[in-house]
Amino acid sequence: MFKKSKICFCVIFIFFINTLLSAEGIKISYVDINKIIAESNVGKKINKQLESSIKKKDKEFKKIEENLKKKDADIIKQKNILSQDELNKKIQDLQKELNDYRVQKDEFNKSINQKKLKATSEMVVYLNKILGKYASENSISLVIQKKNIVIGKSEMDITKPILEIFNKEIKDVKVN
Repeated sequence: MFKKSKICFCVIFIFFINTLLSAEGIKISYVDINKIIAESNVGKKINKQLESSIKKKDKEFKKIEENLKKKDADIIKQKNILSQDELNKKIQDLQKELNDYRVQKDEFNKSINQKKLKATSEMVVYLNKILGKYASENSISLVIQKKNIVIGKSEMDITKPILEIFNKEIKDVKVN
Protein backbone atom coordinates (compact mmCIF):
# COMPACT_ATOMS: atom_id res chain seq x y z
CA MET A 1 0.00 0.00 0.00
CA PHE A 2 2.77 2.40 0.96
CA LYS A 3 4.66 1.51 -2.22
CA LYS A 4 1.61 2.27 -4.42
CA SER A 5 1.09 5.68 -2.84
CA LYS A 6 4.81 6.44 -3.26
CA ILE A 7 4.63 5.52 -6.97
CA CYS A 8 1.46 7.56 -7.40
CA PHE A 9 3.12 10.55 -5.72
CA CYS A 10 6.16 10.24 -8.02
CA VAL A 11 3.95 10.08 -11.13
CA ILE A 12 2.01 13.18 -10.05
CA PHE A 13 5.24 15.00 -9.18
CA ILE A 14 6.79 14.19 -12.57
CA PHE A 15 3.59 15.28 -14.34
CA PHE A 16 3.60 18.55 -12.35
CA ILE A 17 7.27 19.27 -13.14
CA ASN A 18 6.73 18.42 -16.81
CA THR A 19 3.77 20.83 -16.96
CA LEU A 20 5.80 23.62 -15.35
CA LEU A 21 8.70 23.09 -17.74
CA SER A 22 6.43 23.19 -20.78
CA ALA A 23 4.63 26.29 -19.45
CA GLU A 24 7.93 28.18 -19.29
CA GLY A 25 8.07 28.12 -23.10
CA ILE A 26 4.75 29.98 -23.38
CA LYS A 27 5.08 33.64 -24.27
CA ILE A 28 2.04 35.78 -23.56
CA SER A 29 1.41 39.33 -24.75
CA TYR A 30 -1.49 41.73 -24.74
CA VAL A 31 -2.72 44.40 -27.11
CA ASP A 32 -5.11 47.33 -26.79
CA ILE A 33 -7.34 46.84 -29.83
CA ASN A 34 -9.52 49.86 -29.05
CA LYS A 35 -6.44 52.10 -28.97
CA ILE A 36 -5.22 50.77 -32.31
CA ILE A 37 -8.62 51.31 -33.91
CA ALA A 38 -8.94 54.83 -32.49
CA GLU A 39 -5.36 56.03 -33.00
CA SER A 40 -4.46 54.42 -36.29
CA ASN A 41 -4.34 56.59 -39.39
CA VAL A 42 -7.24 54.66 -40.91
CA GLY A 43 -9.26 54.93 -37.68
CA LYS A 44 -8.74 58.68 -37.52
CA LYS A 45 -9.71 59.01 -41.19
CA ILE A 46 -12.92 57.02 -40.65
CA ASN A 47 -13.82 59.11 -37.59
CA LYS A 48 -13.30 62.33 -39.58
CA GLN A 49 -15.52 61.06 -42.40
CA LEU A 50 -18.27 60.05 -40.00
CA GLU A 51 -18.04 63.29 -38.01
CA SER A 52 -18.28 65.42 -41.17
CA SER A 53 -21.31 63.41 -42.27
CA ILE A 54 -22.90 63.89 -38.84
CA LYS A 55 -22.22 67.65 -38.85
CA LYS A 56 -23.69 68.02 -42.33
CA LYS A 57 -26.82 66.10 -41.40
CA ASP A 58 -27.14 67.97 -38.08
CA LYS A 59 -27.42 71.24 -40.02
CA GLU A 60 -30.28 69.74 -42.03
CA PHE A 61 -31.94 68.47 -38.86
CA LYS A 62 -31.67 71.90 -37.20
CA LYS A 63 -33.39 73.51 -40.20
CA ILE A 64 -36.20 70.95 -39.97
CA GLU A 65 -36.51 71.54 -36.20
CA GLU A 66 -36.70 75.29 -36.68
CA ASN A 67 -39.36 74.84 -39.35
CA LEU A 68 -41.38 72.56 -37.05
CA LYS A 69 -41.11 75.05 -34.17
CA LYS A 70 -42.23 77.85 -36.47
CA LYS A 71 -45.24 75.81 -37.60
CA ASP A 72 -46.09 75.01 -33.98
CA ALA A 73 -45.92 78.68 -33.05
CA ASP A 74 -48.12 79.57 -36.03
CA ILE A 75 -50.71 77.00 -34.96
CA ILE A 76 -50.72 78.41 -31.44
CA LYS A 77 -51.19 81.95 -32.81
CA GLN A 78 -54.08 80.80 -35.04
CA LYS A 79 -55.72 78.75 -32.29
CA ASN A 80 -58.52 81.25 -31.65
CA ILE A 81 -58.98 82.20 -35.30
CA LEU A 82 -59.28 78.75 -36.91
CA SER A 83 -62.25 76.44 -36.67
CA GLN A 84 -61.84 73.30 -34.59
CA ASP A 85 -61.61 71.08 -37.70
CA GLU A 86 -58.94 73.24 -39.34
CA LEU A 87 -56.99 73.41 -36.09
CA ASN A 88 -57.14 69.63 -35.64
CA LYS A 89 -56.01 69.11 -39.24
CA LYS A 90 -53.04 71.44 -38.79
CA ILE A 91 -52.11 69.73 -35.51
CA GLN A 92 -52.29 66.31 -37.17
CA ASP A 93 -50.15 67.52 -40.08
CA LEU A 94 -47.60 68.89 -37.65
CA GLN A 95 -47.56 65.63 -35.68
CA LYS A 96 -47.06 63.68 -38.91
CA GLU A 97 -44.14 65.91 -39.88
CA LEU A 98 -42.69 65.53 -36.40
CA ASN A 99 -42.95 61.73 -36.58
CA ASP A 100 -41.37 61.73 -40.04
CA TYR A 101 -38.54 63.85 -38.67
CA ARG A 102 -37.97 61.45 -35.76
CA VAL A 103 -37.96 58.44 -38.10
CA GLN A 104 -35.52 60.18 -40.43
CA LYS A 105 -33.21 61.05 -37.54
CA ASP A 106 -33.34 57.51 -36.13
CA GLU A 107 -32.57 56.02 -39.55
CA PHE A 108 -29.60 58.34 -39.94
CA ASN A 109 -28.25 57.39 -36.51
CA LYS A 110 -28.68 53.70 -37.32
CA SER A 111 -26.88 54.11 -40.63
CA ILE A 112 -23.97 55.92 -38.95
CA ASN A 113 -23.71 53.17 -36.34
CA GLN A 114 -23.80 50.50 -39.05
CA LYS A 115 -21.07 52.26 -41.03
CA LYS A 116 -18.93 52.57 -37.93
CA LEU A 117 -19.50 48.92 -37.01
CA LYS A 118 -18.72 47.73 -40.54
CA ALA A 119 -15.52 49.79 -40.74
CA THR A 120 -14.43 48.65 -37.28
CA SER A 121 -15.05 44.99 -38.07
CA GLU A 122 -13.08 45.34 -41.30
CA MET A 123 -10.22 46.92 -39.37
CA VAL A 124 -10.35 44.06 -36.84
CA VAL A 125 -10.02 41.52 -39.67
CA TYR A 126 -6.85 43.27 -40.87
CA LEU A 127 -5.64 43.57 -37.30
CA ASN A 128 -6.11 39.84 -36.66
CA LYS A 129 -3.96 39.03 -39.70
CA ILE A 130 -1.25 41.38 -38.49
CA LEU A 131 -1.42 39.96 -34.95
CA GLY A 132 -1.16 36.40 -36.25
CA LYS A 133 1.88 37.23 -38.35
CA TYR A 134 3.50 39.20 -35.52
CA ALA A 135 2.86 36.41 -33.01
CA SER A 136 4.41 33.75 -35.23
CA GLU A 137 7.45 35.92 -36.05
CA ASN A 138 8.06 36.72 -32.36
CA SER A 139 7.22 33.25 -30.96
CA ILE A 140 4.22 34.53 -29.01
CA SER A 141 1.93 31.74 -27.91
CA LEU A 142 -0.98 33.82 -26.70
CA VAL A 143 -2.20 37.37 -27.40
CA ILE A 144 -4.90 38.76 -25.10
CA GLN A 145 -6.94 41.96 -25.35
CA LYS A 146 -5.81 44.57 -22.84
CA LYS A 147 -9.35 45.14 -21.61
CA ASN A 148 -9.29 41.59 -20.20
CA ILE A 149 -6.07 42.16 -18.24
CA VAL A 150 -6.19 43.23 -14.62
CA ILE A 151 -2.45 43.75 -14.28
CA GLY A 152 0.50 42.90 -16.48
CA LYS A 153 4.07 43.84 -17.18
CA SER A 154 4.49 46.65 -19.66
CA GLU A 155 7.01 44.52 -21.59
CA MET A 156 4.12 42.25 -22.52
CA ASP A 157 2.18 45.12 -24.18
CA ILE A 158 2.62 44.92 -27.96
CA THR A 159 0.16 47.70 -28.83
CA LYS A 160 2.78 50.19 -30.05
CA PRO A 161 4.57 47.89 -32.52
CA ILE A 162 1.25 46.53 -33.78
CA LEU A 163 -0.02 50.10 -34.30
CA GLU A 164 3.10 50.94 -36.31
CA ILE A 165 2.69 47.84 -38.49
CA PHE A 166 -1.03 48.53 -38.90
CA ASN A 167 -0.33 52.11 -40.04
CA LYS A 168 2.26 50.87 -42.56
CA GLU A 169 0.17 48.07 -44.03
CA ILE A 170 -3.42 49.37 -43.92
CA LYS A 171 -3.95 52.58 -45.84
CA ASP A 172 -7.71 52.63 -46.33
CA VAL A 173 -10.93 51.06 -45.12
CA LYS A 174 -14.08 52.02 -46.99
CA VAL A 175 -17.00 53.52 -45.11
CA ASN A 176 -20.20 52.80 -47.01
